[in-house]
Amino acid sequence: MNKNRRVVVTGMGAITPLGKTVTETWEALKSGKCGIAPITLFDTTEYKAKLGAEVKDFNALDYMEKSETIRTDRYTQFALIAAEQAVADSGIVGSVEPERMGVYLGVGIGGMLTFEAEHTKLLERGPRRVSSLFVPMMIPNMAAGMIAIKYDCRGPAMPAVTACASGSNAIGEAMRLIRHGYADAVITGGAEATICPSAIAGFVNMHALSTAECADEASLPFDKRRAGFVIGEGSVSLVLEEYSHAVARGAKIYGEVCGYGSTCDANHITAPHPDARGGAQAMLDAMREAGYSESDTVYVNAHGTGTPMNDKLETLAIKKALGADAARRAYISSTKSMTGHLLGAAGAVEALACLMALNEGILPPTINLNSPDPECDLNYIPNKAIAQSVDLALSNSLGFGGHNACLAFRKV
Repeated sequence: MNKNRRVVVTGMGAITPLGKTVTETWEALKSGKCGIAPITLFDTTEYKAKLGAEVKDFNALDYMEKSETIRTDRYTQFALIAAEQAVADSGIVGSVEPERMGVYLGVGIGGMLTFEAEHTKLLERGPRRVSSLFVPMMIPNMAAGMIAIKYDCRGPAMPAVTACASGSNAIGEAMRLIRHGYADAVITGGAEATICPSAIAGFVNMHALSTAECADEASLPFDKRRAGFVIGEGSVSLVLEEYSHAVARGAKIYGEVCGYGSTCDANHITAPHPDARGGAQAMLDAMREAGYSESDTVYVNAHGTGTPMNDKLETLAIKKALGADAARRAYISSTKSMTGHLLGAAGAVEALACLMALNEGILPPTINLNSPDPECDLNYIPNKAIAQSVDLALSNSLGFGGHNACLAFRKV
């Protein structure tokens, strides 16, 4: 079995707080558009956090039959929409044997909106009124399962559930699946839809969310005013494919997934290790696999949540991985300043940003970075995108439980 098969991205799809396609999302990222606004999905009167990054004007009936909408949670709907775009973009259907095609999808929580709705029925109306579809709509593997059903993917199909690292872990594990010969193509990415009362209350009470009332003062990665993240929702899907197979069929190639690091801090359920050891090691592992050299011009799409501890320690991780001098030369941004934090889908939308940055030579900004934190002293591309070609793009994802993932991308 060939242990070193190359893996490339041949399709992408997106439904995010910034747009309902890859093009809309990317154009918004380049222009520094903020996707954060007052939450409309429920009444936030009694909640300290009132802002979210919702998918705007979403109606599932625009994309699927009513019979499907009532059988799927919002996160699964997003996943199916993004996957349909990515599969159509790639032209992969029919070119791979069903047994050689898989689905790996990142999701942090799963069908939380369904859980809330059915639990409310249980309490208010009794057990007989709970939907028979409650469990299949709620469980976090269902989006991967439904994508596999739709496209007859008979290879491995499963979720990656590693909190905020889920999307990146899904893409990285999908890459390994192809690289080591277990599949020829994988539909991957991430999906999340948890802008709901219990999630907001839980995150607020652990002091993780921004309670700002102005969108431009809410998600502030690397800014000394930062005070928490803003929850987002949506999905991004990628079609990963073995390189020679993609070339043989004349597929469009967005870039190569050339490195992946996956580590655990083994330290604390929510806080990163104070020495940033796990994040730094994930970056080092991805860089080593990607053949990093000091001559590479590097872009890092940072995890950059806008929480006080994360941004300071991620800065330390980047310095440890690249070395102090190379870290200062690197171009870094947090697109969460625009998208909010998509939790299990964050790594997927940030992979999209890396691939498009490589293709276009445009690096998206960290918006609203007006008061830089002295402890976050690298080049975070403040406020406006820049034109800059890069050789290597790295995407960091750091999750509760100490999970760390880093993806590396190059042009082909």
